[in-house]
Order: sequence, then C-alpha cells, then structure tokens
Amino acid sequence: MAVYTQVSDDALEAFLDGYHIGRPRSFKGIAEGVENSNYYLETDQGRFILTLFERRADPKDLPYFVALKQHLAARGFPCPAPVAASDGEPLQTLEGRPALVVTFLDGLSPKRPNAAQCRSMGEALARMHATLSDFDQVRENALGPASWPLLWEGRSQTAEELQPGLAALIEDDLAETAKARPQSPHLPRGTIHADLFPDNAFFLDEKFSGAIDFYFACTDALAYDLAVCLNSWAFEDGREYNYSKGAAMIAGYESVRPLEDAERTVLPLLCRGAALRFFMTRLVDWTDTPADALVRPKNPLEYADRLAFHRQAKSVADYGG
Repeated sequence: MAVYTQVSDDALEAFLDGYHIGRPRSFKGIAEGVENSNYYLETDQGRFILTLFERRADPKDLPYFVALKQHLAARGFPCPAPVAASDGEPLQTLEGRPALVVTFLDGLSPKRPNAAQCRSMGEALARMHATLSDFDQVRENALGPASWPLLWEGRSQTAEELQPGLAALIEDDLAETAKARPQSPHLPRGTIHADLFPDNAFFLDEKFSGAIDFYFACTDALAYDLAVCLNSWAFEDGREYNYSKGAAMIAGYESVRPLEDAERTVLPLLCRGAALRFFMTRLVDWTDTPADALVRPKNPLEYADRLAFHRQAKSVADYGG
C-alpha cells in the first residue's frame, strides 16, 4: 500500500455522499507498499479502507478483483469485502482515479514471522486456493515470465550499480527460467493471490486472521503462490533461508492440499522465478517511484540475495518439503 494521489476534504465529502457508511471521523494515508493509493477511513458507522488505483492497475481488471473478494468473503474466507455505493456499484471514481471502499480487518501483520505463523499462513493459502476453486473468472498473470525481459530492458546498468556482477547473474536467471518454463501448463492451476507477503496478511496471536491487497491476483500455477510465500516469509536478512519456517509453511499448506509430485519437483524453479519477478518490479520501483510520493521503494538487493540461494537449491528438500 502507498499514497500517490492526495484526496482533498471536499472531494472526500462529495465521495462519501454516494455511500451509506456515515460521515468521516478519521482519514489518513497508509504508507506501506508500492502500488496503489490507500487510506484508512473511519466513519461514525465503522472502519474501512479506501483504495485509489494507480500505476500498474489496468481498469479492465478491476471488476475481476472486486468479484474475487466478493467470492471469498461470501464463503467465509477472511478478506476485505467490497462496499457498494448507493448506486449498487462498488467501483467509483475519486480524484480522477478508480476507487473502492472495503471493510476493515482486525489483526496485525507480522514484522518477523515465526514458524507457527508460517504454518498458519501455509494452511490459509491452501484454504484460499480451495475456496477459489469454483471461481470462474480468469485473469492472466501480467507479471509472469513473459513480462520479465520487458521489465529488465534498459536496467542492467542500474543493477550493476547496485551490485557489481549482478547484471550477468540476472541475465542467466532470465535465460534459465525462460528455458525451463517454470509455470508449465501441466501443473495444477487456479486463482492465486501472487503477492501474499507478511504485510498483506493479518494475525491474531499466532493464527491467520485475514488477507488483503489482492490486486496482483491471477490465474496461474497454485504452487507458484506457495513459492511467492516461501520467498517472502522464510528468509532472514537477505539470502539466509530459515529451514524451520519454510518447512512449517510447506507442512501447513500440505495439511490442506498435498502437493503433487510435479509441483514438488519444480518448486525450486518456481521459487527462483518468484524471486526474479520481485527483483524486477523492485528494480523498476527503485528508479521510477515519484520523489514526492508517500512511499518507500523496497531494496531490490533483498531479492538478489534470495536468487543466490535459489540458484544453489536442488530439490524441494532444500526448502523443508
């Protein structure tokens, strides 16, 4: 989450006139993340999150994201539920941007997840996949392997400035993941979150209490979602992989949905591909984020370090599976 578009008091008042959620008591920007403008909104009737869609968000994808969250919320999976305006439509416009109000979730995002939280997250990820198994809308992964060379184009010098020798390593990663086609069509596919980092998950004590920020959700290999989570939950300070956390996450996932043999075989390559995807988008954000945005670009070198681990991994056993 982040803030790129500022919302004036008058614009907010006019916007809320189109809802039945009360008058504002508190309204403040949320600085975490890098994609859309997000605000915490408290009214005399409750607490909400207001999102203005920016940058990579394609307007034609927004009904998909709304329908996905409606599907999950209707089936009891904890996620923000879209709030319809007086005209019955959840999607509206504010400050010239597509806008969406969703319900507020209780819980805290773990700053340094422990093994118990990793297991709970693994279970929740598999439950989410099961809950979405009958979601019939399809959206291709706009940040899948086909996009990585385009993101990389013209950025090798930036990578080299961050770490001498890095550009050649990334070139090798691109070549090897393209050759292997890590998200092969023979793997089980479905609707995935694709960005379930710790700051997009809430916990009450050690138990998962909800997921947010579904704006990279797409149709892809289910095991790729697990690979994203292993990258974002099981590493300590750079390239050091925490085997206990990884094993807990995989065990939690398999307690609900056992991985197929093909998924176990390809998991190291999926993890490498996931790390490459986040390295690429962080590299873009590192150079392209507006100077006046209320946002903190994340260091792409964190994922360069993860890539170093994945290049050495030989099997799912290296991740705790």
